[in-house]
Amino acid sequence: MEVKIVNKSDWPSPSYATEYSAGMDLKANTKEPITLNSLERAMVSTGLFIELPIGYEAQVRPRSGLAAKHGITVINSPGTIDADYRGEIKVLLVNLSTEPFVINPGERIAQMVVSRHEKVEWKEVESLEESERGEGGFGSTGRK
Repeated sequence: MEVKIVNKSDWPSPSYATEYSAGMDLKANTKEPITLNSLERAMVSTGLFIELPIGYEAQVRPRSGLAAKHGITVINSPGTIDADYRGEIKVLLVNLSTEPFVINPGERIAQMVVSRHEKVEWKEVESLEESERGEGGFGSTGRK
């Protein structure tokens, strides 16, 4: 699938790291390093602009290594980029660790997955069919 991209960053356009990768890494397009202190959040530019086909979205997700090793995550994960959005892709990062974290220019800060989505039409009814789970939620199936 081809997607139009305008790359105003100092870095190559996103690409898949391996043959079976679902996401492409997004890089920080900054001139200077950004220090993200504990519990601080920042909107980090990527310099990328895309035009997705109708029926598709791009999801911005955390990088597992940054989250596990440094507590850096995407605060609105997954962030959704709609097909009609034409602005710059920016990543909303938060530092959930107790230590400052420096984001360097060109550093891989998140990943982006492009996927198809469906549109729904609501059918209003008076009741729903019963299921085995019923109204159980938020941990109702246990931990094991």
